[in-house]
Amino acid sequence: MSTLDYIVLVATTLGIAAYGIWRTRGKQTFENYVRGEERVSWATIGLAVMATQASAITFLSTPGQAFESGMGFVQNYFGLPFALIVVSAVFLPLYRRLRVMTAYEYLGHRFDQKTRLLGAGLFLLQRGFASGITIYAPAIVLSTVFGWNLDLTILTTGAVAILYTVSGGNTAVSLTQKHQMAVIFAGMATAFVILILRLPENVSFGDALTVAGGFDKLNAVNLSFDLNERYTLWSGLLGGFFLSLSYFGTDQSQVGRYLSGTSLRESRLGLMFNALLKIPMQAFILLLGALLFVFYQFSPAPVFFDRTTWQQHVEGPGGERLRVLEERYAEAAVVKRAAVQQWVSDSESGDPARISAARDAARAAHVQSEAIRAEAKATLRVLDPSVKTKDSDYVFITFVLEQLPRGVIGLLIAVIFAAALSSVAAELSALGSTTVVDLYGTLRRSRGGAAPSVLASKLCTAFWGLVAVGFALFARVVENLIEAVNILGSLFYGVILGLFLVAFFLRRVGGHAVFTAAILAELAVLTAFFAFDRVGYLWYNLIGCTLCVVFSLLLQALLPSRSQSAPEAAAR
Repeated sequence: MSTLDYIVLVATTLGIAAYGIWRTRGKQTFENYVRGEERVSWATIGLAVMATQASAITFLSTPGQAFESGMGFVQNYFGLPFALIVVSAVFLPLYRRLRVMTAYEYLGHRFDQKTRLLGAGLFLLQRGFASGITIYAPAIVLSTVFGWNLDLTILTTGAVAILYTVSGGNTAVSLTQKHQMAVIFAGMATAFVILILRLPENVSFGDALTVAGGFDKLNAVNLSFDLNERYTLWSGLLGGFFLSLSYFGTDQSQVGRYLSGTSLRESRLGLMFNALLKIPMQAFILLLGALLFVFYQFSPAPVFFDRTTWQQHVEGPGGERLRVLEERYAEAAVVKRAAVQQWVSDSESGDPARISAARDAARAAHVQSEAIRAEAKATLRVLDPSVKTKDSDYVFITFVLEQLPRGVIGLLIAVIFAAALSSVAAELSALGSTTVVDLYGTLRRSRGGAAPSVLASKLCTAFWGLVAVGFALFARVVENLIEAVNILGSLFYGVILGLFLVAFFLRRVGGHAVFTAAILAELAVLTAFFAFDRVGYLWYNLIGCTLCVVFSLLLQALLPSRSQSAPEAAAR
C-alpha cells in the first residue's frame, strides 16, 4: 500500500470512530447507553440494521463464495423480506409498548425469569462466538496487507473494536453506522467499475456475463427438493425466513438498532428499507464475485489465493513440489485463457454449434486447471496439515491489492474496516446490554441489589470483547467465513425464535413447559447437526423452531394447570 492508501484508510476509519465518540460525549445515563436516545430517523435505522448484518465477512467472503460456487448463496436471503414484515407487524409493536431494553425482557414478562435467562443465554452463546468470526475477518486483511502474524493481528483488531464499542454505547453505534455504510457503498461500487474496466478491450460486460453463465456462476435459483442441497429456493424461502425472523426479531444486535427509532413508524420504515434493498445488495456483491471469476479467466491468477501461506511453504521443505505445480498451473492458465478468448470470439458468429463447441473447450480447459489447483492444495495439506486450503476468502482482497490504483486500495481496506467496526460494535454492544440487563440485572434485583450502571454495562461489553477475541484465534479452522456465521446462527436461532412464537401466539403455554421444550429442542438440533449433518444448515432454523413449539404444546398438556405462567398484562 502507498502513503496515499494509508492516509485514506486511517482518516476514514479513525474519522468515523472519532465522530461517534464526539457525538456521545458528556454524561451518559444507563438507559441511553444501553438502548439509545430514541431520536433516530428511519434512514439511520435502515442503514444501521443493514450495517450490523453486513460485516467485513460480507465483503471479504461473499465475493469468494460466488467466485467458487456461483450466485446460489443469494437464496439465503429470499425469506428475509417476509420475515421483516412479520417483525414490523408483531415483534416491534410489543417491544415498544413494553419499553423493553432487550428482546429477552419480553420473555420475562410473558413467562418467567428462568425462560428469560434461557433466551438470553442462547443468544449470548451464539452471538459471542459469531462476533469472534466477525473480528477474524478483517484480521485476515491486515495480516495479508502488512505481513503481520495473524494471532497478533487478531489481538490488535479486537482491542481497537473493544475500545471503540465501550466508549460510546448503543447511541454511538447507531450514529456511526450510516457513515460506515456510505463508505461501504462507495468502495464496493468503485471496485465493481474498476473490475469491468480491467477486462480485456474485446470483452464487453455482456461477454463477461456470458462467460460467467457458461461456467454456471450466475445460477441464482435452485429448484431442487433435495434436503442435502445447501442452497435451494425452498431452503431460502422457508429456512431463510425462520433464520431472518429470529435474527431480526430476537437478536439483540438488531433489536437494539430499531428500538432506538423516534416512533413506531420510523422503526418500521427502517426495517422496510432493508426488506427492499438487502437482496439486491447481496446479489450485487455476489455478481462482483462472479465477475472476479471471469476476470481471472483472462488475467494471471495465483494457484493459491492465500499468497502469504503459499510463499511460506514454497520457501520451506517440500517447496520444489509446490513450485512445479505453480508452473504447471500457469501453463494450463494460458491454454484456458486462449480457449475462453476463442469462446468470446465465436459467440459473435451466431452459429450455435460453433458456440457450443467453443464453450465446451473452455470448460474442459478450466477443469484441467482446477485439477492442478486441487493437487496444489492437497500437496500443501500434506506439507502442513494445519493449513486452511479453502482460499475463497482471499480472492477479493487479492484483486484489491493487485489490481486497484493507489488511494482506491486504501478506500477498499477502509470499507472492510468500516464494516468490521460496524458489526463488531453492534454485536459487542448487544452482548454487553443483554448480559447486564438480563443476567446481571435480574440476579441483582432478585437479591435486593441496586440496578445495573453504565460502568457495569461497559465492563460486560469489554468481557464479551475478550471472549470474541479468544474465539477469533481459533476461527481459522472454518472453511468459509460467510457460511460459518450462518451455520452457527442456524443452530441456535430456530429455538430462540420458537420461544418468542410461543410467547406471542400460544397464550395457554406457560414458562415451565416452554423452558423445558426449548432445552429439548436445542439438544435435538445440536445432536442432528453433529451426529448426522445430512441436511442443509438453513433447515435447522425451521427444525429448531418447530420442535420448540411442538414440545411446548405437548409438555403443557402434560403439566398441571397451575404450572402455567402467562401474565395477561404482558400478553396484551
